[in-house]
Amino acid sequence: MSLTSQLDRYLSVRRNLGYDLGTSERILRRFTRFADREGAAHIDTALFLRWHATLAEARSSTRVARLSVVRLFAQWLSSFDPAHEVPPRGLLPGSVQRSRPHIYSEAEIGSIIVAAKELPSIYGLRGLTCSTLFGLIAVTGLRISEALALDRDDLDAEHGVLRVRQGKLGKERLLPLDPSVVTQLIDYLAERDRLIGHPAKPLFVTDKATRLTDCAARYNFARACQEIGVRTHQPHCKHGRGPRIHDLRHSFAVKTMIDWYRTGKDPTREMIRLTTYLGHSDPSNTYWYLEAVPELLGLAMARATADGQGAVQ
Repeated sequence: MSLTSQLDRYLSVRRNLGYDLGTSERILRRFTRFADREGAAHIDTALFLRWHATLAEARSSTRVARLSVVRLFAQWLSSFDPAHEVPPRGLLPGSVQRSRPHIYSEAEIGSIIVAAKELPSIYGLRGLTCSTLFGLIAVTGLRISEALALDRDDLDAEHGVLRVRQGKLGKERLLPLDPSVVTQLIDYLAERDRLIGHPAKPLFVTDKATRLTDCAARYNFARACQEIGVRTHQPHCKHGRGPRIHDLRHSFAVKTMIDWYRTGKDPTREMIRLTTYLGHSDPSNTYWYLEAVPELLGLAMARATADGQGAVQ
């Protein structure tokens, strides 16, 4: 089959997933027309570079777009035919790619929370605060900045809702919480108020009853990760390299989406809910997880292919 005919199938699958294919389709049709003229049966890095050399000079963002959409097409084709080669990230000058997230297992998240509880402090509030903070991010997908900006009054325990006042770009949203999460937060507030002696306004506080800072949260997360071996131990209190606290948010999103496919839910209908829950300004930011996580991409492609075959029958 020519690459153009395979592209038509690929685009059909993507449309079934709810993608807006305007720019991507234009790029890929130019690419496959070039490939067919050259008689290429498979994508490889050399083919991409020959095609890209025929195009006019462009800004870095345009080069990134060209590379990323061809890479995703090649990745899809390679799942059926290993002879296709996915051009490497950073192939073009100025190309910048979002790093692939680390998806924590349930066991890793549980171990991080347990290790955080053991972080030493005079009154024990450090471990209490950090373990609750990391657990909340893991089950809600909050950004670290959003979680740290929460006040105690942002929790509506009666209705099981958390008010996120300082979301990205200043957007506010309400998050429904599982009853178990509400219970955990209520217990945290009661214990931290007992330890500090009064009901402080910030939700997550230090031993001095001040709001936990971003720097402190990231340091304590790194310490907990070092304790369980997710990061290597570092001298001089350094964080080291390894999975990040923001990857808890990624893990929440990916596991939510994987659950859709495994339980037969309609991803197109559910996606807008997840986009709203995560506080994304553009649904494409949520769809990125499909491309970033191989397991999720495979489930999505399998579902879309099956739906397409059912429609034809």
